[in-house]
Amino acid sequence: MSFGLVSAAYVAAAVLFILALGGLSGQESAKRAVWYGIAGMALAVGATVFGPGVGNYAVIAAMLVIGSAIGWYVAKKVEMTEMPQLVAALHSFVGLAAVFIGFNADLELTRVLALDEPSRQALTGFAGVLAHKTGVEISILRVEVFLGVFIGAVTFTGSVIAFGKLAGKVDGKARKLPGGHGLNAAAALASLVLLVLYVQGAGIWALVAMTLLAFFVGYHLISGIGGADMPVVVSMLNSYSGWAAAAIGFTLGNDLLIVTGALVGSSGAILSYIMCKAMNRSFISVILGGFGATTGPVMAIAGEQIAIDADGVATALEEADSIVIVPGYGMAVAQAQQSVSELTRRLRAKGKDVRFAIHPVAGRLPGHMNVLLAEAKVPYDIVLEMDEINEDFPETDVVIVIGSNDIVNPAAQEDPNSPIAGMPVLEVWKAKQVFVSKRGQGTGYSGIENPLFYKENTRMFYGDAKASIDLLVQAI
Repeated sequence: MSFGLVSAAYVAAAVLFILALGGLSGQESAKRAVWYGIAGMALAVGATVFGPGVGNYAVIAAMLVIGSAIGWYVAKKVEMTEMPQLVAALHSFVGLAAVFIGFNADLELTRVLALDEPSRQALTGFAGVLAHKTGVEISILRVEVFLGVFIGAVTFTGSVIAFGKLAGKVDGKARKLPGGHGLNAAAALASLVLLVLYVQGAGIWALVAMTLLAFFVGYHLISGIGGADMPVVVSMLNSYSGWAAAAIGFTLGNDLLIVTGALVGSSGAILSYIMCKAMNRSFISVILGGFGATTGPVMAIAGEQIAIDADGVATALEEADSIVIVPGYGMAVAQAQQSVSELTRRLRAKGKDVRFAIHPVAGRLPGHMNVLLAEAKVPYDIVLEMDEINEDFPETDVVIVIGSNDIVNPAAQEDPNSPIAGMPVLEVWKAKQVFVSKRGQGTGYSGIENPLFYKENTRMFYGDAKASIDLLVQAI
């Protein structure tokens, strides 16, 4: 395949990637957007594999088969509820790939520079590109390699820790070593010194030392962020993986990798900003210590949690005209989305106005609840964002909260000393009746007490979310 055809294929792939990102902004267009992304990636891989200067087709074919088989197995095995930790794991692969490619580029550059001039002129492929670089271009290449490896290494260990927290294999609380972010700053400063040495020709030892420091920064940075901030962390790591890919694209001289990395990096950064805005937090505050800090004594909660059975909830639903369902991570864990969908169908068949209220940070991943509801065939037009539905709660007869805690916590507005003070929340307590489907009386993932559970118009519907909703389906 000629350079012209490869360039044309790369342009087409870039357009498809942009269409994919644009389509993912709406639920109706999301499926089509996924196919755009698949087509773009297939085109990009094909153009790269069969492009000029590429060899070792047996190795490439073997890697494609093995990678595709693993991807197929993981896609079939992983449940939708495990999607957040899968995304974090995939980010770690991107980071590690950036590290390996960076080291490969350094080793190849060292080999090329050791050759005499006639031998350099005979080189082809990536080695040939390196052989024709000037001294200034080689310095620029080293900066690109250094940045790609640094961002990739931070992304790798950070994503591994995020995966552990999301999967429950690592403590979800914020943990820092003595010295806190001073250690991260020292590691970043040392990496900057190593960059200067590396560009001046210090050798691969500077790259290795920086990689170890970057591994530490990624580990310590994400360890210091609490579990409640994981949605922001996942989108942030998504951004990091994109910038790592873009940096490596400059190293390899691959325009499509640069464009794709920039798209992923910028979209991840924008999503992180949106998530922080939804939590009334600054991006820096998330990175520097996360969620859960208090400024004084938390407001005491008066009253008690009053339980209700399925018959009581079913009676209220039968009498209600307007119903809002607020899904949370508890619905995902219980895999109750199909039961919720069936309950919705039956209520709508009885003429009830049923809608869903989605908080931007519900679940452990941006859009987590939207994906689960779409999978369960819940109509798109009744799934509303927080800003679209918050004003309707005073006119709502019944709200059913399924496995949510912080996103419906009135302490965000009522208690200035609450760890979530100022965070925009779904104002479900303004409805006439609120039923909270919850396993028990625990405080949930973030460990913050919720005054909603003690309000006079709230009743606790204890039990597994799926089993509880199934009881309601039978009673309706």
